[in-house]
This record gives sequence, C-alpha cells and structure tokens, in this order.
Amino acid sequence: MRTEDPQLVRLVDYRPPDFLIDRVHLDIKLDLKKTRITSRLAIRPNPAGRVGVPLVFDGDELVFLGATLNGEALDASRYFVAPDKFTLAEPPQSAFELEIETELDPSANTKLMGLYRSGSAYCTQCEAEGFRRITYFLDRPDVLSVYTTRIEADRAQAPVLLANGNPVEHGDVGDSDRHYAIWHDPFPKPCYLFAIVGGDLGSIRDTFTTKSGRKVDLAIYVERGNEPRAIYAMDALKRAMRWDETAFGREYDLDVFNIVAVSDFNMGAMENKGLNIFNDKYVLALPETAADADYAGIERVIAHEYLHNWTGNRITCRDWFQLCLKEGLTVFRDQEFTADQRSRAVQRIADVRTLRAQQFSEDAGPLAHSVRPDTYREINNFYTATVYEKGAELVRMLKVLLGDDAFSRGMELYFQRCDGTAATVEDFLSCFEASSGRDLQHFALWYKQAGTPCVSIASAYDERAKTLSLEITQETRPTPGQPDKKPLVIPLAIGLIGSSGAELPLKTEVDAFDGATEWELARGLVELTTTRRHIVFRDIHERPVVSALRGFSAPVQLVQSADDEDLALQCAHDRDACARWQAAQSYATRLLVAAGRVPSTRGNRASIASFTEALRKLLAESDDPPFMAQVLTLPSEADMAREIGENVDPDAIYSARQSLRGHLGRTLKTELGALYRGLASDAPYSPDAISAGRRALRKTALDLLAAGEESAGTELAKTQFDTATNMADSVAALAILCLAESEAREEALDAFYKRHAADALVIDKWLSLQAMIPHPGTLDRVRRLMRSDAFSMSNPNRVRALIGTFAAGNQRQFHAQDGSGYEFIGECVLLLDPKNPHVAARLLSAFRTWRMMEPKRRRLAEAMLRRIQAAQNLSPDLRDIVERSLA
Repeated sequence: MRTEDPQLVRLVDYRPPDFLIDRVHLDIKLDLKKTRITSRLAIRPNPAGRVGVPLVFDGDELVFLGATLNGEALDASRYFVAPDKFTLAEPPQSAFELEIETELDPSANTKLMGLYRSGSAYCTQCEAEGFRRITYFLDRPDVLSVYTTRIEADRAQAPVLLANGNPVEHGDVGDSDRHYAIWHDPFPKPCYLFAIVGGDLGSIRDTFTTKSGRKVDLAIYVERGNEPRAIYAMDALKRAMRWDETAFGREYDLDVFNIVAVSDFNMGAMENKGLNIFNDKYVLALPETAADADYAGIERVIAHEYLHNWTGNRITCRDWFQLCLKEGLTVFRDQEFTADQRSRAVQRIADVRTLRAQQFSEDAGPLAHSVRPDTYREINNFYTATVYEKGAELVRMLKVLLGDDAFSRGMELYFQRCDGTAATVEDFLSCFEASSGRDLQHFALWYKQAGTPCVSIASAYDERAKTLSLEITQETRPTPGQPDKKPLVIPLAIGLIGSSGAELPLKTEVDAFDGATEWELARGLVELTTTRRHIVFRDIHERPVVSALRGFSAPVQLVQSADDEDLALQCAHDRDACARWQAAQSYATRLLVAAGRVPSTRGNRASIASFTEALRKLLAESDDPPFMAQVLTLPSEADMAREIGENVDPDAIYSARQSLRGHLGRTLKTELGALYRGLASDAPYSPDAISAGRRALRKTALDLLAAGEESAGTELAKTQFDTATNMADSVAALAILCLAESEAREEALDAFYKRHAADALVIDKWLSLQAMIPHPGTLDRVRRLMRSDAFSMSNPNRVRALIGTFAAGNQRQFHAQDGSGYEFIGECVLLLDPKNPHVAARLLSAFRTWRMMEPKRRRLAEAMLRRIQAAQNLSPDLRDIVERSLA
C-alpha cells in the first residue's frame, strides 16, 4: 500500500482552475507595521473546471479583516478563513465580485517573499508563491488577470509609488500628508508577476523608441546617491531592447519600463511586468566599485529580465512544472544576447563552464532531477541549474538539430500561437514540429529524463582502406527515481583534423542498420538516437584527429580515445574555439586526475612537458586574449572531483592542481612575464569586452607566475594592488594575495576594507575572497567575520558572499577531513531557516556532492545531514532538500 505524501505535487494531477479571475483591483495602504490590502476580484466559473465546488484561495501568514460578495458583507457562515486559506463554501455559479481585506507587517517579513521592507523602501517578490502572503488568491500561474493597482503611502516616507503596467493617476489624499498612485496593466498576467514599490528613491531616466516608432519612458530607481552607478545598467537595458527587436522580432509593449534596485533580495532579479525588481548587485557599477565580472553580470541579468517580457510574461507557464519553458528559454536568449555583444566563442565557453560546475554536479548527486520534473514538494527548490542552464541547452540543441531557419520559424510560431496564454513544453515543441516537419517526441525525452549522458567515441583508422571508423555509444547513469534510462537524441557536431592542422572533408558511408542519411554529415553533424552507432568515413588519406562535440552541441560528458599528441594538435589547430578550449581542458584534466588519485607527478612528466609546450605555442600564436585566459585557466577542484567521481580526496586534488599551476608558472615564466607586462595599460578603465579580456589574461598570467614563485608573484600582486586605479585590477591582485601566506595579504585586506567599508557590495567581494582562502584557519576567519560589522545574517548578499562562498567555493576547507566545514554550514543552515528558508535551503545544497567523498568525509557529511533532518520545525524548503540529499 502506497502512503500518500500530502506535500507532494504531481504533474499528472494537474487540472485547470475551477474559477477564473478576469480583473483584479488592489488598494494597498502602505504602513511600516500595518499595511492594509483590499482586493476586489471579478470572478467567474471556468468552463473547463469542475461545477459546484467551493472556491479555495491560498494564503500564507495573513491577517483577515473582512470580505464582501457582490457588494454585501459576507456572512461568516458562508466562508472559512485561516492564515493559509480562504474558502467560500458555495460560490455563485455565474460571474461575481469578491472583495477581501487583509493586513500584514512588511517590517517583520524576514522571508523576503510577498510584501516586505528593504532599506527605506517597500517592495515585493511574488515568484513563485509570494502573492498569497499579500492577499488571498488563486496563487497559480495559469490564472491570468488584468490588474489595476492603487497604492497609498505617507508622502515623506514613500514619495515614489510604482506598480506594474502604465501610470494612470496620482495625487494627494485629501488634506493629509499621504498621496496615492494608480497603475493599470492591460496585459493579463499571473499573480507571480505582480509588483509594487514604494520609497524615497533616486532615479535616472531615458527613453527608447521601438522599431514601430513608439516612445517608451525608461527609469532605474536606486537609493539616493547611487544614481551614477546605474548608468551602465540603463545602457545594457537599451541594448537588450534593440537586440530583441532585431534577433527575435519582439517589441516592447507598455509605455514605461521601470527597474528598481534593492539591497535585500533572495535572488538576482525578478521580471515583473513593466516593473523589474533587482538585487542591487546587478544594477550598481562604477569603475571604482565594480570589477569586469560585475559589469558582465549586470549586462546579462538586465537582458535576462527584460527578455522575459515575451518568454515568461506575454507567454507564461501553465504550471510550475513548466518552469524551464520560461527560464531555460530566456537563459538561451540572454546567452545569445551576450554572445552578440561580446565574444561568441568566449561566451560559449563560459556557458559550458557554468553548466559543468553547477548542473553536472547536480545531475551527479542526490538532488538530480529532470528539466521538467514530475513531482516536487517545494517549488522554490527547483529554481536550479538543471531548469536554467540545462533548460537553455535543450533549446540550443533544437537550433542545432533543426537549423537556423526552421528554429527561427518555430520561435515566431510560438510567439504567434501562445501569446497571452499559459503554455506547456508540449506547446513549445509543437511549434518546432510545425516549422521543421520533424517529429520531436523522441527529443522530448530530454525534458523528462534526469542525468548527464556519457557519450563515448572510439576511433579506428585503416591505413590500407583509407577509412576511419567511429563507434559511438551513449549511457546515462541511474538517478533518484529513474533507475532505467532510455537513449536520447544527441546531436554531435564533428570535424576531422589532419596532421598539418587542416580540416579534412567529410565523406561518409553510414551503416544501414540505423537508417541514417548522408545529409547529416554535410552539416558536420551526427545524430545519435540509439545506444550505439557505427560510422565509417571514406577517402581519409591519413589518420585524423576527431574533433567532436564542437560548439558543445549537446549537454553530455564526452569520453574519447585521444592521446597527448592528438590533444596538442587540437589545441593548436581546431577551427572550433570551444573544441580547441576543450582539448586543453581535457589534457589538463587527464594530468590533474592522475595526480589527484596519486599525489605525484613523476609518472606524468612526459605528458606534463608535452602539455606545457602546447600552451607555450598557444601563447606565442594567439591574438585573442579572452580566449587565451580561458585556455590557461585549469579545471577547478570541483571539476576534478566530478571527473574522479568517487572516493574523492579534496586535499589530494588541491595538491595536484597547485603542483601543475606551479610547474606552468615556473616553466613558462618568461612568456607569462612578457604577457603580464605587455597587457598593462594606462588607458582609463572601460568595461568593454576587449579591455575586459585583456585584463582577464593579465590576471591569469599573474596567477600562474605567483603559483610558480610565490615571493616574486606576491610582490607583483602587491604592486598592482597598490597602484590599481580601478576595481578590476584591485580585486584581481587581492585575489592572488589571498592565496599567499604572507603579511602582504593581511595588509592588503585591511587596506581594502578601510578604503571601501561604506560600500556593502564591495565589501561582499572582500568577504568572498577571504572565504575562499584554501589554507587551514579559514573557518576561524569566517567565524570572526560573521561577528564583525561587515556582516549581517539578515541580508542574503552578505550570507552568499561569506558563508555561501565558503561552502561552494572552498572545496578543501568545506570538505575538511575533521568535518568542521560540514558542521559550520549545518549550524548556519539551522540558524537561517526560521528567518529565511529560501536562503537556508540554497546553502544546504552545497552538500549535493557528499556521496562522492572518501569514506571518512562521507560519514561526517551524512551525520551532519541527519542532524539537520532530526531538528524540530524545519521549513518545507529545508526539509525537502535534506530529505532528497539523504534519499
């Protein structure tokens, strides 16, 4: 007999809402302790719903004040009300109006969901289920309503009053010190996209003229005094608006577009219709306060939230199982935007690095789930790398499989068919079936099946017959709840490289058993649709190097029979930048994993020398600094742990990586020194891609020099830190100093703090750099910092910067052999959970790789997870993560 889990939500149980809410009129009277919300709702039975059932609204910690039905007070016998639910037992069977009044305390809302205070401002966060913390409602994404919002507040406390849509009216409230503003959004939307802001805020303003000639007023609101720091964000917004018109034919649809930056925010930003609310980390930047990564992050996140206007807002999700339909698709779109703004090759490499670091690790552990999961207990825990990053890769695979033209036609059809609806993955895929004439039922398995497929390619060259045979196989390991895996559709972009480095033409004969056609290889593409496939290339007059998975054409792990010479040839000559970078990564990974298993480089000397020479040649020939920075950056400790897969010893991995970095720094000292000096610039700071790429390569060169000879490298870094005229150079130098055990490190950290103590976002960098110090004593340092004025447990940015970085960015100390890192994170999680369950659950996900560890660490990690599991009154968010981690 199966025991039902009352908290479990199942995709198969979906049914349409029994009632629809066509219009929502909200009257919000803002007050620090007693904000009152009156919601007037135009409701009607849904023809697709059930007949004669009660109307049940969601709530969360609400104080109910009263209700009316069609203008008359509602008799208490007709409804049931609790903080989490409002039930109208016998609702009318035709259209009716229901009015409900609630009260809440924004200042006490530490969960930062619903309506809360951030600094001196009121703001909201309603995705996924925050609207029910404002008023009773059908809090589900397939209930689309037209909203009119009236906000009232004390004028001195909140002179700025914003909501979704277009401004309609504003004025004084009688003779009082209060004022009001009315906003109307003509586009039906789900309640998770509702937003208001009220506060004493500064702003910068601009305009944008759409391709049809409409003028849109733009504004970014920030804390007063921060206005100059929002200029780059405004520029990024305008570029994103123009790009979406050009690349996807999507024009903005309201008269205004507003962004508000707040300092207390659980996520990066939120795409509320016409009123995006941002973590100020992704808005504020000046050369003195922001590094290159900050500028790039602002550009990407501003674009992401704006691009949601069509992929998320105009077309939303039928239910939360379809979350990838808005997030994965919009990540793909923001990746394409960034690729067009910067370097397409470097952007693709960055995408792959993020996917492997975050999503592959997720797939390899107990928190693995499919891009569209079948069940969930807490939807906040499914805003994951699988939904976002892997979801984007599935869209990219569609483009690879169908070709640019069919993909563009499919996107246009999606916008036409689904505009104004709450759609599903099936709705999305059907548009591409129509545009391409192709059945995508097999491809749809990518959305349902969890895990990272492993694709193996074994090659055999027959010199007499002049043929190259490829044996290609795929396998996906079992994941929680999915023990049996089916073969997927995997597009492999392939090329052949001759001994001179030239590209060889593809002439092929495909074995008849799989019914494949020649046209695949005319595009340099092999489709793997079964467990195994055999391909023969004819007229190959020398043994080639197989360049596979070009452009990272599918989110898979590739295992290939390539020796050192093959990888060196690819590093030097592969015409695909992503494959060229991957060859260098594969070469380094091979060396590091061997050393990480057995902490010695003696048996690896010949391979290390060959790898070093390959890098020396690249340094001499490359004129692409951002690409070279990627090539010279070795796989991370987390990458190595994932590659080893079991019985991982983080100390051995750290030692192996340090050893190889030191060898490269010493052996390539002349080339790296020349590179470091040659990339120095006296020009004023610019965040453009070329300048940022030069700084990235200069930092990488300095990092390797310091690894090769710590004292000399430390001196160079100290000089750079002392003379830096921008945050990018300053933080780069400080990061390198933090790796050294020297007085220079502490002096630089003290100087940095004194210089920037008043700027919380800059101090976040200071906290993160210290949390990443890989040496013993870092945990004590982190505990001291938690007691300092620089840290606040109530601010998610501070928590992520210090505690989150320690857990996710310091493999050696988080996985300390004595279990102290596990114990520390467990303590922090339990302390955070009553105040902010969302942040606590995210922090606990650092344990997702605990089963990979060697036995002693594995036992200690499991013990800590079980202590958390046994704690009383865990939030649903945290209990979900800990139980899935232990399942």
